[in-house]
Amino acid sequence: MSVKPPGRRRARVAGAAVAVAAAATFFPAAGTSAYADVQVTTQHVAGADGKDYSVTNHLVPQYAARSNTRKEWLLVWAGDENIADTVVPDIKNLPGTLGGGLTKVRNALPGPDFLAVIDATKGSPDYGKVVNTATVGPLVENEPHHMQYVWHKGDTIYAGALFAAATYAFDVSKLPELRLKGISLPSQTLGGSVPDAYWTLKDGTAYGTYMGGPVVPGPYVYGDGSSVIGNGFAGSPGEVIHFDQNGKVLSQSPAATPQGDDPKLCDNLPQLGSATCANPHGIQAREDLNTLITSDYAEPRNIILDPVKQPSPYLRRPTIRTWDISDRNNPKLRAVSYLPDGPRANPADPLHAESRAVMENTVTNQPGHKGAFAQTMQGGAIFYTPDITAAEPHWREVFDDGTATKAFNPNATEANGGGTNGGWVQVSPDDHYLYHAVIGRPKGTLSADDPGTIGGVYTLDIRKLLADGAGYTCNIDTVAKAQNGGGADCPTLVGAAAINPSTPGQGPHWGTYDNFTVGSDGYYHETDNPARVAVSDYFVARSGIDGDHKVNMVNIGPDGKLTVDTSFRDEYTGQVGINFNRKSWPHGDFGNAKPHSELFVVADADVK
Repeated sequence: MSVKPPGRRRARVAGAAVAVAAAATFFPAAGTSAYADVQVTTQHVAGADGKDYSVTNHLVPQYAARSNTRKEWLLVWAGDENIADTVVPDIKNLPGTLGGGLTKVRNALPGPDFLAVIDATKGSPDYGKVVNTATVGPLVENEPHHMQYVWHKGDTIYAGALFAAATYAFDVSKLPELRLKGISLPSQTLGGSVPDAYWTLKDGTAYGTYMGGPVVPGPYVYGDGSSVIGNGFAGSPGEVIHFDQNGKVLSQSPAATPQGDDPKLCDNLPQLGSATCANPHGIQAREDLNTLITSDYAEPRNIILDPVKQPSPYLRRPTIRTWDISDRNNPKLRAVSYLPDGPRANPADPLHAESRAVMENTVTNQPGHKGAFAQTMQGGAIFYTPDITAAEPHWREVFDDGTATKAFNPNATEANGGGTNGGWVQVSPDDHYLYHAVIGRPKGTLSADDPGTIGGVYTLDIRKLLADGAGYTCNIDTVAKAQNGGGADCPTLVGAAAINPSTPGQGPHWGTYDNFTVGSDGYYHETDNPARVAVSDYFVARSGIDGDHKVNMVNIGPDGKLTVDTSFRDEYTGQVGINFNRKSWPHGDFGNAKPHSELFVVADADVK
């Protein structure tokens, strides 16, 4: 381990886009004047390319010092905000010869991306304070995206770099300090690109979804002799990767079927000989059922390139894939399921049909249950299947985001879930509740006079639905049910907390529940009854959906009711929620950052 002294503050310039590309291989060091006596240490690992990769901890000693109280931490995977986050329609306004001034001011040069370590200990005098920023190098513009959904003692943290097509593997056993165990580079995952989410297994390894196509256009041959034809980096089709505990690739498994998918519902740009919807985003598994489930979201390259004028609504996917993982290192695709359109489907607006853009899925947890849920981002609906082990799982809509609209905003005049941009969805460990984060619909999405909708987090009671097993009757098949709930054994809305309630389309994209509680012995133990969730308000700036860059804590009552934790406050502004739009960090004056995903984690010595 080497010690890296703090350097000077980076210069900010307003150069053309080409300047960003030129600066993308390094970043200047920055001062730490806003934090006193920051302890800086750098740890290195060698990548498969023989180059040096590192994590640098910037510990704030007055917060990091151990006390008589064992600590719980919230880790937030965040990216540096800069001029490269400008959405495509704003390119015409770039400064210099390209004309105009930026419509949204950005920090100019790329800075380091990082894991923020925040004190999440209830009752701590440092509750909500940033204790460490662990920056990664030398790659910049990673666009930090997702980690796994829940952390358990001993787990590696897997953190994906959306644009860099890299996966970082972190050791968090000695928090608040982190170590880098390894990194997977695009050269190790030539069958896919654009890493999205991860699911850790009991043996400490993990599966990851790579949503984009093979790194190089054309044929790609897998180790088992099967092959796919891809249309290039961030295109289609994607794959599932099995990582060891150090981030080494153990296997790659194609998400595409040999015969392809329905060409009427699955578009590709450039077009492929066999149309495919295989762009896996969400991923969860039931090891006891030897079943993995992934949800197809979108062909990522084209979503980012033109977020306002979609070249085709059918670049957003309506499909879910189930896999046989009896051989953990050789997942086999078992079935591709197409979600049905719901009662508010509009032939003139297929982009916002209930089935469109299946971003996330979540499995049930208890041995007596085999079901799973899925949610759609553009469709704004939640679907359910009672048995993911079936040869061909059947999915049915059981809830519409429109039902939650008035719970977020009592003054709402309509309850249309279309375009509400739902994201994180998770079943509680005891299978009582379903938690869901919703960004909300920006003004003007569905029509010129669309007022938009407020976003937030809501809780559904799913006990009746699960209890009825394969004989469940819930079916959202009328507009009235979509707006008011389906009755019978349908999930019922029991809690809702608006996040950023003053602005439509500015709610949370991602979240995680706190699966730890302090026992009578003073140590942390896992619990099946989470008492809070943490959520973050950021999606992907280049997609046109940005957010206010805050991380909030939401308390969960025993009855599933939700309330924003007003004691979780920013150390600079004093406002509720940790604001990642700030001038200074422990690693320097790099300005605003983009918090995408988070996890509750406890140091090994403090958890049993």
